[in-house]
Amino acid sequence: MIVRPDAPASHQETLIGSPPSTTEIPLPLNPSTEPVPVTRRRPRGRLWWWGVVVGAGIVSGLTAPGQTAGLSPLVDPLITTLDITRTEISTAYLIGTLAGAVALPFIGRALDRWGARSVMMIVGVVFALLLAAASFVTDIFGLTGAYAGLRMAGQGALSLTAVTIVARTVTHRSGLALGITSAIGSAGISLAPLGVERLVAASDVATTWRIESLAVLAIVLPISLLLPRDAPGRKGAERPTEAPVEGWDLRPALRTGMFWVLTGAIFCTGMLTTALAFHQISILGQQGFSTVEAAANFAYQTITALLATLAVGSLADRIDPRWGVVFSMAMMAGTLLFLPFVESGVLGILYGLMLGAAGGGLRGIEAAAFVRYYGRRRIGTIRGVATSIGLASTALGPLVFALGFGATGSYIETALVSALLPFSILIAAIVVRAPVASSAPVD
Repeated sequence: MIVRPDAPASHQETLIGSPPSTTEIPLPLNPSTEPVPVTRRRPRGRLWWWGVVVGAGIVSGLTAPGQTAGLSPLVDPLITTLDITRTEISTAYLIGTLAGAVALPFIGRALDRWGARSVMMIVGVVFALLLAAASFVTDIFGLTGAYAGLRMAGQGALSLTAVTIVARTVTHRSGLALGITSAIGSAGISLAPLGVERLVAASDVATTWRIESLAVLAIVLPISLLLPRDAPGRKGAERPTEAPVEGWDLRPALRTGMFWVLTGAIFCTGMLTTALAFHQISILGQQGFSTVEAAANFAYQTITALLATLAVGSLADRIDPRWGVVFSMAMMAGTLLFLPFVESGVLGILYGLMLGAAGGGLRGIEAAAFVRYYGRRRIGTIRGVATSIGLASTALGPLVFALGFGATGSYIETALVSALLPFSILIAAIVVRAPVASSAPVD
């Protein structure tokens, strides 16, 4: 007689006449008395996958009114309208960006507490209201406050929520998903200056901000309502069963070297790509470019930024993310070291391609890297700190290059010295030990 050991006591069955054996004989339990099993949610289909990825990408693209690319076409009209100097508006932008960065760690905590979808709805409404309020600015103080709100809500909070909801809910090919989301967002941001410039030319700054406000409200709010709920541990939250719940808390993550490698890479690309873009006409002008040629170089940067984001993102599920960081930092250091040799023509195109690859490569890997190393449990909080530091760097870059130009009369010296930063991060990315999400310590 053999009693099937894996069945509950009330369902054990006796087998009479069975040969002696220690091998378990699988027999079905009595269906009339078997407890109802817990139903596991089936993996989402392709339509759901693309819906989340594309929806989050569109929301990411709508951060453009708070991004440098979306605000830059308004600089000269604001100088004229408000009767301020270029130094004053640059200082307002610096202060506003730094002030906006302070709020992002708190936004990250909110994402982990209430979920990215809920926070996205709130941030979308706040961002729209801030754009509408900015249209009534009449002096430099009001503009500084507007910059703080737009940078915090647009480039910071809304971008953070869009990436977080993909990182937390899409677990099949998550690296590719994050790469596509970033690529869609980058495409929208890259095209924004053309639309903004046309709006300003046809109307004025105030009308442009009001139109952007309506666009954000009309698009972000419906998309956020359609995206899946992702609040960790809350009743009714739609979280795929395969999503891991393990992960690092913030303080242990801050004590790992890889966190600072990733954050350093975000800081580096934010600082240096913003500086090179902000001063691009002047930088390339010193290398013999006409104004039109210098402006056209943005097109080459955009092309490789999108391609690099997609390519590196598609590899994020197959390789250690550190190699994506190494690629990005190598491109960034190479671009800065190559600058003295850049001239109009083929070398100018190569410069634009390298610069675009540096920023796009990191965008394609950084979110996936945080998920791989630190899990999804506190991804909003952890990336909130990193994003805050990255946003602050975009305020510092233009100032550093401006000071270097004022001291030497050239951008070359500043570029060559700055190349030490990405090179140092490249070395650190190779040698620093990577954390493991499944063995995370918890505060």
